[in-house]
Amino acid sequence: MSLKQQVEADLKEAMRAKDQDTLRALRGIKSMILLAETEKGAEGELTEATEMQLLTKAAKQRKESLETFQQQGRDDLAEKEQAELEVINRYLPQPMTEEEIKQALQKIIQEEGASGMKDMGRVMGRASKDLAGRADGKTMSTIVRQLLA
Repeated sequence: MSLKQQVEADLKEAMRAKDQDTLRALRGIKSMILLAETEKGAEGELTEATEMQLLTKAAKQRKESLETFQQQGRDDLAEKEQAELEVINRYLPQPMTEEEIKQALQKIIQEEGASGMKDMGRVMGRASKDLAGRADGKTMSTIVRQLLA
C-alpha cells in the first residue's frame, strides 16, 4: 500500500474518531503528496524514496516549529506541533542509532573507495539515498567527517 493510500485510509479513521490533531497532520501530509504529484516534471505516482523525503521534511518542519514555540512560551501551539510530529513519525521508519549509522557509513565509504575529505560529497550523496528517512543529514555529515579525517 502506497503512502498516499495509507494516509487516505487513516484520514477516514481519524474523521470517524473526531481526532483533530491526527486529522490536521494527515491533511498536511496528503497536501504535500498531492503537490509533489502535480508539480512540473512529476511522473504522477511518487516513489518510496520521494515519499520518505516528504515525510522527513514535514517532520523537520514540525520539530523546528516546536522548538520556536517552546522558546517563545507558546505552549498551546507547541502542543499542536508535538501532536502532529507524533502522527508523522508513525509513517517514518524507525530512526537508526548513531552506531548503526556509523556502521552503514563505513560500509558506504568502503564501497565507494573514499579516502579523504575530497570524497565527502560522493559519500554523502550515496548515504542520503541509502539512509533516507532513517538518519539525520547533520548526524551523517558529522560521522562522515570523523571517518574520512
